[in-house]
Amino acid sequence: MTAIRFALTFDAEHPDRPGWRPGVEEALLDGLADLGVRATFFVQGRWAEAAPATARRIAVAGHLVGSHGFYHVRLPLLSDDGLGADIGQADRTIEEIVGVSARPWFRCPFGAGADDPRVLAAIASAGYRHVGWDASGEDWRPGRSGARIAAEAASGALAHGDGAIVLLHAWPEATLEALPELVGRLTDTGGRFVTVDQILTGIDVGVTASLG
Repeated sequence: MTAIRFALTFDAEHPDRPGWRPGVEEALLDGLADLGVRATFFVQGRWAEAAPATARRIAVAGHLVGSHGFYHVRLPLLSDDGLGADIGQADRTIEEIVGVSARPWFRCPFGAGADDPRVLAAIASAGYRHVGWDASGEDWRPGRSGARIAAEAASGALAHGDGAIVLLHAWPEATLEALPELVGRLTDTGGRFVTVDQILTGIDVGVTASLG
């Protein structure tokens, strides 16, 4: 029987709410390595500038890299020129600092613009496609425990089934706490972890929504 595929995705961005301490992102990368999980990181360009060594480590560790824009702004609020500038600046910054191209994977900050034809056209013209999600533990909400994040993210992923894309963030300490339990819940069902390209392009090397 073919294993169910799950893609853990992490938005790597400047923390703007309680629940962050220095070193969380590095510890998250350590945790993924210890668990043998390859994930997808949507990198904010301005965050990459602020944490270049950590941003570079994402690619070096073998995780897939996508773009999360440069300023983490709600893209529908930008003019056409503003959209092009934000997407383009993130593109150049990620390639320079992280060392790989983020194309063609892009996630709109907050999910804002995922259903906006103008935003989607700007993303497409820059060589990207938007990547949403099927499940989330809402780890950006203050006060959430690791156990709750793991339970809700696993429940949503299992309800979706094969190819579920799980939204998480790289900065909340509770996400770091949730990671082993989340991975355990999904692997206990016979699931395995892939990156979003393996799901969205139909290439599987193993066998071959609204805040964010």
